[in-house]
Amino acid sequence: MEHRPLKIVYCTPALYMAGGVERVLTLKANYLAEHYGYDITIILTEGKGKPLFYPLSDKIKVVNLDINFEQLWRCSFVRKIAVYLSKQRRYKRLLTAELMRLRPDITVSLLRREINFINEIADGSRKIGELHVNRANYRNFEANDTNIVKRWFAKFWMSRLLVHLRKLDQLVVLTEEDRQSWHELSHVSVIPDPLAFVPGQQSMLTVRRVIAVGRYVYQKGFDLLLQAWAKVERECPDWQLAIYGDGDRAPYQRQAEELGLRHCQLRGRTADIQAEYLNSSLFVFSSRFEGFGMVLIEAMACGLPVVSFDCPCGPKDIVSDGQDGLLVPAGNVEQLAQAMIRVMKHTDQARQLGRQAVEKSEQYHIELLAERWRSLFERLK
Repeated sequence: MEHRPLKIVYCTPALYMAGGVERVLTLKANYLAEHYGYDITIILTEGKGKPLFYPLSDKIKVVNLDINFEQLWRCSFVRKIAVYLSKQRRYKRLLTAELMRLRPDITVSLLRREINFINEIADGSRKIGELHVNRANYRNFEANDTNIVKRWFAKFWMSRLLVHLRKLDQLVVLTEEDRQSWHELSHVSVIPDPLAFVPGQQSMLTVRRVIAVGRYVYQKGFDLLLQAWAKVERECPDWQLAIYGDGDRAPYQRQAEELGLRHCQLRGRTADIQAEYLNSSLFVFSSRFEGFGMVLIEAMACGLPVVSFDCPCGPKDIVSDGQDGLLVPAGNVEQLAQAMIRVMKHTDQARQLGRQAVEKSEQYHIELLAERWRSLFERLK
């Protein structure tokens, strides 16, 4: 009897954007298709007719159901409910038909709108949920934007979500820290995201520049970083801070001016972040919370010592304090500044941390993590 390749379906909203989830899914699917010969289909709901942002192997099939949930962004609140319910019914109908046609061995939901009904689809596949944020911030209710109605809704939504998650064959999260937060569930595995690139060289740690990377949003804590940098500048006036990322820089530019910062550059997105890591000597991570923190691992792969807030979730799993980086209490601006100054002033320690950081980053190479996915798939099929 001929051995049939494992048939995997991924359900995710879109692949036309330059997001972290899109990049990781593309990287992983490409590897599984090219190296293991898996028969992979990715089912989308958004972006019909738009080109995929990251290159996808021609061995992978893409089905776009063209539900267009993005239309909800333009609806009034009253109309939004009716439109959502209509689109959700259509999504359930079309996804059910597609899975019944494909009959995959494994269906992986990236835990978007299909989690509400995917366990009911009797296509014979084992169902896996793949979560790319931490539990506490699953609904993206940022701490500075939460009111009592949102808190009630988040609590209700989580109780409903748990009902669906219990029915999955497996839930996969990115960190051990987050796995422990799902205490109601007994079928949670940890498989981190893979590095998107493996640099052919490491930073020489000779350029007196600190780098931070991320969107200009509350979550990334750049307001806290700028406060810390004001202290660092006084101690190390020959160093520069460069922040790279998408989003509205204006509030941070105003803050930098108010703080009187002279050696701080707020940059936009760059097409070659690897080159910017290599042109720096320290990476700083100031997030209030994370799903994982891939930029930490990218910087470590480039040989940079890292200084990071010990925020939920990610840094604690990635950085071993004092060995391959320094962790400081979440939100503590003074300790963040002191840790940065310590590394900047002690070249030998910086080089030792950087060497260990490269070694740590090797745990996140795609070939190692793909093997963990293969083991999970083979166990469940």
